[in-house]
Amino acid sequence: MKNLKMFFFKILFISLMVALSMKGSGINLEDLQNFFHHNLETITLLSFPLLFLLTIYMLSRPKPVYLVDFSCYLPPSHLKVSVKTLMEHARRAREAGVCWKNKENDYLIEFQQKILERSGLGQETCIPEGLQCFPLQQGMAASRKETAEVIFGALDNLFRNSGVKPGEIGILVVNSSTFNPTPSLASMIVNKYKLRDNIKSLNLGGMGCSAGVIAIDVAKGLLQVHRNTYAIVVSTENITQNLYLGKNKSMLVTNCLFRVGGAAILLSNRSRDRARAKYELLHTVRIHTGSDDRSFECATQEEDEDGIIGVTLTKNLPMVAARTLKINISTLGPLVLPMKEKLAFFVTFLKKKYFRPELKNYTPDFKLAFEHFCIHAGGRALIDELEKNLKLSPLHVEASRMTLHRFGNTSSSSIWYELAYTEAKGRMKEGDRIWQIALGSGFKCNSSVWVALRNVKPSVHNPWEDCMDRYPAEIDI
Repeated sequence: MKNLKMFFFKILFISLMVALSMKGSGINLEDLQNFFHHNLETITLLSFPLLFLLTIYMLSRPKPVYLVDFSCYLPPSHLKVSVKTLMEHARRAREAGVCWKNKENDYLIEFQQKILERSGLGQETCIPEGLQCFPLQQGMAASRKETAEVIFGALDNLFRNSGVKPGEIGILVVNSSTFNPTPSLASMIVNKYKLRDNIKSLNLGGMGCSAGVIAIDVAKGLLQVHRNTYAIVVSTENITQNLYLGKNKSMLVTNCLFRVGGAAILLSNRSRDRARAKYELLHTVRIHTGSDDRSFECATQEEDEDGIIGVTLTKNLPMVAARTLKINISTLGPLVLPMKEKLAFFVTFLKKKYFRPELKNYTPDFKLAFEHFCIHAGGRALIDELEKNLKLSPLHVEASRMTLHRFGNTSSSSIWYELAYTEAKGRMKEGDRIWQIALGSGFKCNSSVWVALRNVKPSVHNPWEDCMDRYPAEIDI
């Protein structure tokens, strides 16, 4: 609608300028009116192609996608656990015969403690109730309970803050990588909020920590087809069912990093929602290198030698992640970088290919394209590597480090806790551009780019509002 108004304004302006120029050149406007009057039929016929092309443009152009609001789940305080408490739980589990039953397996507990101490996680991350009791409750009921509390907690707050009623939602996209019961999580939401019968719902599973951006991209595509509607994206992961109790060290790493969390995002393609929306979606870039065996196998859910299910992380993971990230950056760069950076990249590429093969690849300065970076809080090493490779400052990665410290790795929802952190700090100004980037099994690297439509204030019950005075926290490196 805005583009259409601008088009007609330009036509009016040009017509006025033509009329004034004709008047100044001595051309009789009355004669011109008579000409149009006697040749109306011809002019009408000639205008049909223009109107046809204008109609095609208006119908085929991408519809803007607005982020009206989003909400991150804040776990209750009784779920918080310190590193010391986690280690006590592990020792109690061994003494109770739940896992690592023999004394000689104490090295596994020590291994996890070392990982935790170096992980960048703080003393207030949360694990579900089913993993804080003995015997452990890892069944379907406990897993459903955790996921329901996370999803409904985020959605209740989102509906309350936005004022949108559940019956107005036309599209629902849910992603959870390893917990996919029947009926699906999407069906669970439809049942809870009594969503309408013709809702377009999808449930994405097995897509790892990058699935949150995939869900946004899927919702964007559906919003191009279905007019004047709202879409909700829900990103979460289940911890209860995925605690690994075996002896494989590579599988124990996930126990140390993943924590309870989830987010719900409200999108709209209605032009009238622009006035109250926080952001507009500019780009989504999805890269999937799963055709390569090393990429496909670097993070795999499987059974260990004792038949216990866990997620194996191979030694190829850093190399695969770097390669997939490079492809994503090279795809995103031309869409967002200023011309100077594009030219520098192109010149370096030509020099390296034809004249100096030893020349290092040129890394564009993405700080010229974005004011804020939401890097998936997958772990300290991931954040360190991206900070180094993209030549970012500590301030640029502050949201990612603090999210890892306060909430741990909440999988696909971590990029939303980071955006909430930036809002809570009062740093989001009108026109600011945000780059959300996430990596996940498969192997995938996905990006979404947003622009702030106003000076964004944190929504009610922002997950950081009870602790913002303590952040940024000092983290031992």
